[in-house]
Amino acid sequence: MLSPAWEHSSTVRVVPPARPRKLAKVPFVELADGRLQGVVSSGSDISRVYVSAIAAGSHDFSCGTNNNRPCGGLRGGFCKHLVALVDDAVLQFGGERVARYLRVDLDTDAPGAADLTRAMTVANPAKAATSPAPAVFARFLNHLRYLEFEPVTTPVPEMHWFPTARAVA
Repeated sequence: MLSPAWEHSSTVRVVPPARPRKLAKVPFVELADGRLQGVVSSGSDISRVYVSAIAAGSHDFSCGTNNNRPCGGLRGGFCKHLVALVDDAVLQFGGERVARYLRVDLDTDAPGAADLTRAMTVANPAKAATSPAPAVFARFLNHLRYLEFEPVTTPVPEMHWFPTARAVA
């Protein structure tokens, strides 16, 4: 039996975003390491970003600056950075996928960010957790590095693993 063509390719299939999103507020969002995590821009200081995360299942959360200072908005619940992270995760991955990943029980078939945030904060009293900031911020900086590459049509060895939007047969 022949193996699928994608097994012999250096590209992977990428799920397109559920809806387009602007990268100014939340430049990096991912579902990884058992968390919804990402980088959220500060509303008051252009040189400051926050690394925010919500754990799957427990919904424990963390938010702090890129230089490991805790977020001042964490007062026993989600701060505005965590809410922005959930908003952009729903735009990027779709509400159903985010809810499934975070193990949030909802009554609706098409959950929005507000539904997810409400369900995580009301049904399950989450608590502040240890921040995964160093690893998340390092991955974000690594992704930014690819923006510095000159556009070329020849293969770039450093990017052989990079996801592509082109359909793989």
